[in-house]
Amino acid sequence: MGYSDRLEIYKRIEKERDTAVLAYVTSDRSGWDINVASDVIDPFVDLLDAIGPVRRISLILHTLGGRTLAAWRLVNLIRMFCDELEVIVPSKALSAGTLMCIGADKIIMTKQAVLGPIDPSVNSPLNPQVNFGGQPTQVPLSVESIRGYLNLARQELGIADSQHLTQLLVDLSSHIHPVVLGNVFRSTEQIRFLARKLLPSQVNDESKVKSIVDFLCADSGSHDYTIDRREASELGLNIEKPSEDFYIALKSIHTSYTEELKLLLPFTPTEVFTDDTSDVSSYQMRRGLIEGTIGGCYSFISEGVMSRVASHPNGSPVPQQRVKDERSFDGWRKIA
Repeated sequence: MGYSDRLEIYKRIEKERDTAVLAYVTSDRSGWDINVASDVIDPFVDLLDAIGPVRRISLILHTLGGRTLAAWRLVNLIRMFCDELEVIVPSKALSAGTLMCIGADKIIMTKQAVLGPIDPSVNSPLNPQVNFGGQPTQVPLSVESIRGYLNLARQELGIADSQHLTQLLVDLSSHIHPVVLGNVFRSTEQIRFLARKLLPSQVNDESKVKSIVDFLCADSGSHDYTIDRREASELGLNIEKPSEDFYIALKSIHTSYTEELKLLLPFTPTEVFTDDTSDVSSYQMRRGLIEGTIGGCYSFISEGVMSRVASHPNGSPVPQQRVKDERSFDGWRKIA
């Protein structure tokens, strides 16, 4: 099933719910995932301009998260084109995806759908790096992870004097750039501010807004914590369960995304090679989707050339083979 098949399901949803359907999927394929980022704005503008102002928009969302301000900008952009926004979560809308959900008037969650904490992660050129596929890759830093490190020292280990706490910060800054640490803590207040601005779309009680923000930003304890629709409803979010027919349609759509983007298959760079004797192979792979019934389909595409190269780490006489990724394009492209 591809876009043309999903299109028919989208049209049925539009007719049954009196809405305009948009879908946004970022790959959560292990080793090949992408994040919510500001580069989605132009494709969404094209689709929204094609739709025009409408009473309701239904955004089908699947994502691990990404940049906080990109999510904030996107949800506000979509609201400019509709009186009512509902976000539909077939499987997961985590982190920045959850931030988008709380900016809607309603969240529709399947029985397996999950939201997550919105404590932000910081990505910058100064972040620590790891090597993946022959390319240096930035490691995102979670605000709550760094806070947890400091709380461990103060609360669990009982370190209270200023000299030892100062040394802890010095040690931390030797591994994480001080500018990044500053951005981490600044982003804490920013995410709370954005959540408080978005939540009144579905929660009117100020005390409930505060308790939801506290839970999503810190009290859940871990960025990996997942929130099913029952707990989301108990928190005070406006949650709707899909009907049986609607659930079947959403499951079919999600299966289609999963197959097209190979979400269940961990990515290994060697898979791009056509055979064991080939040392160089070009590739073009899809890692995300933005689509609607009007305006077509955009896909996030990565393309380039991968090469098998031999290296001698630490001067070892025994060569070790690795794959070098020479990326020539990373971005959204209209495919239908």
